[in-house]
Amino acid sequence: QVRLAESGGGLVQTGNSLTLSCNVSGDASGRTFSQSAMAWFRQAPGKARECVALSLYGGGYYTYYSDSKDGRFTTSRDFTKSTMWLQMNNLTPDDTAVYYCAGRELNSKTYYPADYQYWGQGTQVTVSS
Repeated sequence: QVRLAESGGGLVQTGNSLTLSCNVSGDASGRTFSQSAMAWFRQAPGKARECVALSLYGGGYYTYYSDSKDGRFTTSRDFTKSTMWLQMNNLTPDDTAVYYCAGRELNSKTYYPADYQYWGQGTQVTVSS
């Protein structure tokens, strides 16, 4: 069974940085999403789940970010370690949310949560003012 596990969340002050990690454990067939699309989502209380960063495989990895991140978020992946990271800089209280990593069967660009079949349990990020 494929498993995604996030780590690295916590409580930080405004202006600080955090790096989240997502480790992928493959199923019996060896699937680890190395050549599939993966993404970071977040969900704040009372709000819809939104995609903050997306990574596609194409020889290397190509990344895309939602417009609201203002260059503060950077995602990266390691092909051999089946790990994905989200570096978040200059955090504000508006970034407070549960952050999830997600994977999908296809290697195509989509920001919709429903298009991702596999999810981690989430990690809480809280930014104090």
